[in-house]
This record gives sequence, C-alpha cells and structure tokens, in this order.
Amino acid sequence: MELTIRYFASVREQVGLTSEVIHVDSEELAIDSLRARLASRDERMAQALQAGRPIRIAVNHEMVGSGFVVRENSEVAFFPPVTGG
Repeated sequence: MELTIRYFASVREQVGLTSEVIHVDSEELAIDSLRARLASRDERMAQALQAGRPIRIAVNHEMVGSGFVVRENSEVAFFPPVTGG
C-alpha cells in the first residue's frame, strides 16, 4: 500500500523531511507498527519517533490512537503535542 507521511514542527526538524511517500507490503498496518517501522530506518527517525516520546498522530486529518489501522492511500501526520500559552 502507498502512504503519504507528513512531519510537523520539531518532528520535521529532527527527521529532516516535510513529507514522503512510502510503500508498505501490507493491506493494512496499525499506527504503532508504522511508527516503529519508520523509527527503525535510521538514527534521526529513531530519535524523532521513539516509542516513549509523546507524539500526536493524525490520519486523513483526524486524530487517532496507536491502535488505529491505516489503509491504502492514507495520509499520516506526526507532530509534537501542542501547548498553549
């Protein structure tokens, strides 16, 4: 399946990318598995997407939890929690 991955704010700065299109050899994939797969690619990704780091995730512009399952042609966005003030 093809997924568009977007990175925002400090996550974008760490990975050095605004967005990318990836191909996954599966018809569906849980967000936590996608995050782990991306984090395993290199040290920058590992630092930005490490499991213990609080990161917000949206799929097709809607906030989702770690168990959410993405499917073909989804847009997945990773960004840090927003703080007010």
